[in-house]
Amino acid sequence: MLRRLLTLLAVAFLGLAAAQSQIEIFSWWAGDEGPALEALIERYEEMYPGVEVINATVTGGSGVNARAVLKTRMLGGDPPDAFQVHAGQELIGTWVVADRMEDLTFLYEEMGWFEKYPQGLIEAMSTEDGIWSVPVNIHRSNVLWYVPANLEGWGITAPDSWAEFLTICPAIQAEGVTPLAVGENWTQQHLWESVALGVLGADDYDKLWTAELPFTDPKAMEVWDVFGEVLACTNDDAAGLSWQQATDMVVGGSAAFNIMGDWAAGYMSTTLGLEPGVGYGWAASPGTDGVFMWLSDAFGLPQGIQNRENTLNWLRLVGSAEGQDIFNPLKGSIAPHLESDLSLYNAYLQSTAADWQSNRVVGSLVHGAAAKEAFMSDFATVLEIYLATGSAMNAANAAQAIATQVGLGQ
Repeated sequence: MLRRLLTLLAVAFLGLAAAQSQIEIFSWWAGDEGPALEALIERYEEMYPGVEVINATVTGGSGVNARAVLKTRMLGGDPPDAFQVHAGQELIGTWVVADRMEDLTFLYEEMGWFEKYPQGLIEAMSTEDGIWSVPVNIHRSNVLWYVPANLEGWGITAPDSWAEFLTICPAIQAEGVTPLAVGENWTQQHLWESVALGVLGADDYDKLWTAELPFTDPKAMEVWDVFGEVLACTNDDAAGLSWQQATDMVVGGSAAFNIMGDWAAGYMSTTLGLEPGVGYGWAASPGTDGVFMWLSDAFGLPQGIQNRENTLNWLRLVGSAEGQDIFNPLKGSIAPHLESDLSLYNAYLQSTAADWQSNRVVGSLVHGAAAKEAFMSDFATVLEIYLATGSAMNAANAAQAIATQVGLGQ
C-alpha cells in the first residue's frame, strides 16, 4: 500500500514538474509582426518539446503599450521570463541600473559570441559591469518608402534632401496625393529623428545625445523649423493611424512617401506579398545617404525568474545564426550574427545588410539606441508641445530641460 502511494506521489510530482516547465515570452510582436516570432517559437518548441511556451504579446507599435505593462510587472516583482526590449540605453537605463537583470558575459563566453557580433554592437549593449542583452536583429530607422511605378507616373524621384522634398511637395499635392504619410505620435517622433539626422548630419546628431550640442543651439533649433515644414506636407488624420495604415497609404497610391523602419519591408513583403524593388522601393531618408540609423530588438535575463534554464535556452536560440535567419527574413530586419546566411534574405534586406557594413552608424532615439530611456520616454511630451504651439523655441526649451533633468550625456 505504501509502495503504491509513493508511486502515485512520484507520478504526480513528475507531472507537476512537467506542467511547470514553461517559458513566458513577452513582446509587442503582434499582428503583422507575429509570423516572425511564431516561426522562432516553433523552432524553440522543436528543440525543447517538454517546455510550454506562453506567447505574451502586447499590441501597440514600437512597444509603447508593452513597456508600460512591463514596468508594472518589473516593479511588482513579476518579471516575464524573457521580454523584448530595444538593445542599448532602453534596457541599460531602466532595469540594468535598477539591478533587475543578470550579466550575460558568461553566456557570450559559452556561445563564442564575442567573435560572432560586431564589437560596436556589443559595446552598445554593455556597461563596465557586464553585457545585458542578446540581439535578435538589426533594424534601420531612416528609410524612405515609395512605390516606383507611382513616382514614375507623377514624374518625380525620391528626394535626396529635405529641401528637395519641400520643393516637390506642392507638385505632389497638385496630383491630389499626400506627399508624406505619418501616423500616431510615435511615428511622428520617428519622422523627427530622420529630419534631425538629415539637417544636422551624423556628427552633430550624435552630439545631441552626449550633450555637446544643446537643443537650444541654433543648429538644433533648425531641426524644428524644417520638421514643421515637412509636417505641412503630411496627412491631417495622422493621429488616428497605425504605422501599417500609413504604409498602406503609400502602397494604395494616396501618399507618395513614408518614413518608417524596415519592419515596413517585413509588412509589405510578408503580409502584403509585394516584391522588393517592384511593389515597393526605398532610399535613405532625405539628407541621410551613407548613414545607417540603427536599432536592435533584444532579450535579457531578468533576475529571480522561475524558468531560468528555459530562458537561457531561448537566449541561445535568438542569439544564434540559425534563430536569426528564421526570424529576420519574415520580420524585415537583418541578423547581427556575422555568420548569417544572406541567401535567405530578399533584395531589400541584402541591400540594407550591405549598408550596415559600409555606412556610418548612428543610434535611433525613438527606438532606444541613442539616449537614456528617461529622455526617450519624455520626448513624446516635447513633440506634443511642438504640435500644440508650433514653436521651435518652446520645443527646444522643453527638450533641453528634460536633457538637463535626466543628465543626458552623463
